[in-house]
Amino acid sequence: MSASQWAYLGLVVLVACARLVELRVAARHLAWARGRGGVERGAGHYPVMVALHSALLVGAPLEVWLADRPLVPGLAVAMLVLLVAAHALRWWCIRSLGAQWNTRVVVVPGLPLVHGAWLTATMFTVANLALLTWRVRVEEQALAELAAPRPAT
Repeated sequence: MSASQWAYLGLVVLVACARLVELRVAARHLAWARGRGGVERGAGHYPVMVALHSALLVGAPLEVWLADRPLVPGLAVAMLVLLVAAHALRWWCIRSLGAQWNTRVVVVPGLPLVHGAWLTATMFTVANLALLTWRVRVEEQALAELAAPRPAT
């Protein structure tokens, strides 16, 4: 393996370590939520999500090594900046949400709508559902266009 491939493997290991730290935080938060009557929903997807994320962390360096992918410096720097920014945003979310952040879907009774703003919560839930429906359609269209055969030139 080249020096850049070793460096890339090191970066992926750092990301994996960060994910392990997140899982420890999530386990603490899960215990907190369960201690307050929290109930997990949709747990069946969780092992699939863990497997998928683990496969990404294994597959990316394997592809670089087995397919002997070259390092493209400009792309590497841009993606490294994006990775650092994404991790900063991720940890900002974790810290902002505090004990209510988790990698699992856990509902704790009495926490939503603590101050009774049910009208705002309802309106924004409906608006967000409409927005996400729109976004999913846009993403599906983009993927369909990407998969469509291109005319020969």
